[in-house]
Amino acid sequence: MSNKLFIEALRKVVGPSNVLDSAVNLQLYQYDAYLEERRPDAVVFVHSTEEVSRVVKLCHAHGIPFVPRGGGTNLSGGTIPFKGGVVLEMIRMNQLLEVDTTNLRARVQPGMFNLELGNALAPFGYQYLPDPASQKAATLGGNVAENSGGPHCFKYGVTTNHVTGLTVVLPDGDIVELGGQAPDTPGYDLTGVFVGSEGTFGVCTEVVVRIVRQAEGVKTLLAIYDSIERGSETVSAIVAAGMVPATLEMMDQLVIQAVEQSLHCGLPLDCATVLIIEVDGLKDDLEAQTEAIVRLCKEHGAREVRVAKDDAERAMLWAGRRGAFGAVARLTPSYLVCDGTVPRTALPAVLKKVAEVGEKYDLKIPNVFHAGDGNLHPLILFDWRNTEQKARVMKAGMEILELCVALGGTISGEHGVGLEKMDAIHLVLSEADIRSQVRVKRAFDPADLANPGKIFPASQEVAHAQ
Repeated sequence: MSNKLFIEALRKVVGPSNVLDSAVNLQLYQYDAYLEERRPDAVVFVHSTEEVSRVVKLCHAHGIPFVPRGGGTNLSGGTIPFKGGVVLEMIRMNQLLEVDTTNLRARVQPGMFNLELGNALAPFGYQYLPDPASQKAATLGGNVAENSGGPHCFKYGVTTNHVTGLTVVLPDGDIVELGGQAPDTPGYDLTGVFVGSEGTFGVCTEVVVRIVRQAEGVKTLLAIYDSIERGSETVSAIVAAGMVPATLEMMDQLVIQAVEQSLHCGLPLDCATVLIIEVDGLKDDLEAQTEAIVRLCKEHGAREVRVAKDDAERAMLWAGRRGAFGAVARLTPSYLVCDGTVPRTALPAVLKKVAEVGEKYDLKIPNVFHAGDGNLHPLILFDWRNTEQKARVMKAGMEILELCVALGGTISGEHGVGLEKMDAIHLVLSEADIRSQVRVKRAFDPADLANPGKIFPASQEVAHAQ
């Protein structure tokens, strides 16, 4: 079938206004928040599980690859249509379908923004805990695809710990239910397998998530340091003391300066780093937790520890942290966000080595990250119009991932492999590991149509599928 006839067939499935194929429209869907671009052949807006199934069946019948996409905030190139084909735009499937407070579950469509779900649950007195910093623009489907985390993942876990069921359209168009409302189901844990599969196993069209009651009380602290090493040591000290705050976030001086210029949150401009620490739980216990953490911070070199006086101050601190990536745009036209993870005790060493990588490649690398679980986000600043500079950035990014692995960590905490880290996959997986994972991919998608060209290099996929 010619491309023109295929586009017409798509229009018959979803309606003419829901298919884009002009050069201008396609250009808007050839990139996400990573550094590469590939143009799709068509963009299809879908509105239901049945529509997704019909579109995917059409793609399967004609051997056309497809990529599900939501808010396009992916930082590793996961939603770039690397081999062309169809972009399945899920953003109009954005409804909260059910809130079941009795069983602590909610059922939601994948195009709903993470923050929207939180806002919808708040009037009931409940919350959904995974909260990526991009939650204003990141969709639940994307969170599922990348197994996203966020500040609260230190205490409460990442997306896979909060998803109990999925409705999925497989790459041949079949509709299946994985998991469900119950905490466990017979057979293989295919829900756990699908979460974090980066769109390479099929298309998620509904998600069943765990919800919890909002905490009775919350305290948010800002600890200010003149040494980034002292700030890092404090993180380990808090955990070693047997305390598990809801969040333990860190920003260094360059990020603080950008945030203050952009959002005016009251952060000190003359410090080396700050920790944003939040504790939650029963009100009667919060003061004791807060006092213990303040004491630990000061014992490990904090020059000042501020406790937010009210919700307005707390919201301002979090606005600064959640707005950090956007604020860094004041420093540079572009940046590469690394996403390596190390044991907490390795934070001082890895931050020192990241600074050395920046000096080696003559690049500025500010840091903002989830310190509680050692998930680093060094931001390598550059100008995308400078090809030589971009080449240095890619080398620096790979070197940082190698450092993370050498210190007992891994290459991704929450952003996924996508296109960015395909060459780094060998740092953490053996040949046997890769063979087993490619076989799982082939079990779901033998024709290699679901988001092809991601996670494993094409030569590896061919070799290990034999």
